[in-house]
Amino acid sequence: MDTAIPDGGAQLDSLQREGALRVFGQALEGVEPIKGPDGMEVDLFDCAIAVHAEGVLLTLMLDAPALEFAEAAGRALIEELLEAVELLSGWTVQHSGVELHPDSLAESLAAADGPDAPPDDLGARRSRYLAPQAPPSGPSPEEAAARRACLQALAPRLKAFSPVSFGGGDPGEEDGAAGFGVDQGAADLAAGALFEASVAVLDELFMDVHELWTEDTAVAGCDGPLMRLEDLPERFAEHYTAGFARRFLVTAVALTTRFTDGTFRSLGSVAEELALRLLLGQARTILDIHGLLDEGGPALDTFAESVHEGRDRAWLYSDVPAEDGAAAVTAWFLPFDDTDRYVHPFAVGNV
Repeated sequence: MDTAIPDGGAQLDSLQREGALRVFGQALEGVEPIKGPDGMEVDLFDCAIAVHAEGVLLTLMLDAPALEFAEAAGRALIEELLEAVELLSGWTVQHSGVELHPDSLAESLAAADGPDAPPDDLGARRSRYLAPQAPPSGPSPEEAAARRACLQALAPRLKAFSPVSFGGGDPGEEDGAAGFGVDQGAADLAAGALFEASVAVLDELFMDVHELWTEDTAVAGCDGPLMRLEDLPERFAEHYTAGFARRFLVTAVALTTRFTDGTFRSLGSVAEELALRLLLGQARTILDIHGLLDEGGPALDTFAESVHEGRDRAWLYSDVPAEDGAAAVTAWFLPFDDTDRYVHPFAVGNV
């Protein structure tokens, strides 16, 4: 859910963004179940808050009997919060959407039975899926334009990269001609999405560290909600302990710091490559939510190919059981052979 500062208001500076993060966090802490029709209740059991210059991006994890109830309850909760908190006077909800948790989706598909279930007859099923589909709902052109401008304004915050890194640039400039593969605006859009993704992913990794530390377990045995660590290669999940999570968080912080202070030269370890994979995935999600993926997606792909230097870690996500997973995971934090590769000292310690 995307909330925005009042129209015409000045963009949030770093101190104001920190204040907005604290205000939203305190307001959402300990929220009572949201009442719905016929005594229905929707529970908020976790949330992620990412602040940017134009507002706050909220991810609410809700327990509701249906998706439409979850979206209506979540929007009503945030609109009530904006109205009740004086510091947020004039803020508005710009866009909201809802997704089914992967576990719930799997259960629903496994138990599918009823008029909306796929027909048994293959011919009927084929006809059903080839039938014209209603276009999916999405943000209005005005909403997309506003988010485009907001994300493009964030692009200069990634000081380590020029538009050329995203396949864009000015053909008239010395370094622009070689990289001029996408529109300058698309390159800025991708860079801004990557910056915003950095905020969101770090916030969610902090929550994952807290969850694993509280339960004193690894990802494979965690009963509570996890936001990001479940996106790492599943076959090593029993080794993603609280200690691992802390090291991975520090790795992500060090990587994004080099992105934003201009000191990034290259990825230093497998852990940094995996952290970048999470950042790129979140950046694509941000673009997709606002109907901007077709515009900014190719620039993100160009950036990924350049920064990964031709290395492909897709094999880590295979279904083959890890024979010596503990040693493999430990090695992720070791620097590559090059002496110029940077790895944060905390990340090199033992899990």
